[in-house]
Amino acid sequence: MALSDKNSPDSGDGDETQGPVIRDNRRIDPETGEVRKPKVEETKESEADDAEEPEVVEAEVEDIPEVPDTPESVVSEAINADERVVELTNDIKRVQAEYSNYRKRVERDRVAVREVATAQVIGELLPILDDIGRAREHEELTGGFKAVAESLEATATKLGLVKYGEQGDEFDPNVHEALTLVPVPNISVQSVIEVFQPGYRIGERVLRPARVVVGEPTGDTPEASEEDTEDTSAEKGEDEK
Repeated sequence: MALSDKNSPDSGDGDETQGPVIRDNRRIDPETGEVRKPKVEETKESEADDAEEPEVVEAEVEDIPEVPDTPESVVSEAINADERVVELTNDIKRVQAEYSNYRKRVERDRVAVREVATAQVIGELLPILDDIGRAREHEELTGGFKAVAESLEATATKLGLVKYGEQGDEFDPNVHEALTLVPVPNISVQSVIEVFQPGYRIGERVLRPARVVVGEPTGDTPEASEEDTEDTSAEKGEDEK
């Protein structure tokens, strides 16, 4: 049997022949005396160790931009703006208060002007109202004249006209005009004892004062008069005895 060229020792290719391979499969290491682990288990342990250790990937940290400091000019402008807002708010409140006061004043003036105009118109009608009153006293207010007179008086009352001045009222120089002064006993204050012409007013405005006769107290009180009467009766009784 001829040997192949590869296995022939006389071959001139210079290739070395592969010798036998010896594997040591002994379970006990002759040098250390320890039990050897199978290669399959070593391979599994090495793969498990590789699986347990995760691959650490270094993440690239992005550069965080630096925030620049706020300039002093911007800060001062913001402070000035806040002060300006407060100032404008106060101005608005002041304007609102002035407008409210102006509106109230205008309304008050409007009412006063209306009262003045009404007083002027009704003031011209006072002589007519006096004639109506005298006609009523003399029972001459009859027929159609009576209806017209009552309508006129009702209209004047609706506009705020008030008639005053009655016998027995306390005399008030602000609303009464004293034509004469008469001493009257048994009164403590000046009082109206007779009305010559009634007074008229609208609200607090006096259109015409009442013209009256005023009774002046004489200083004699009712109690003093009773005492004088009792004294006089006692004196009369003594004289009769």
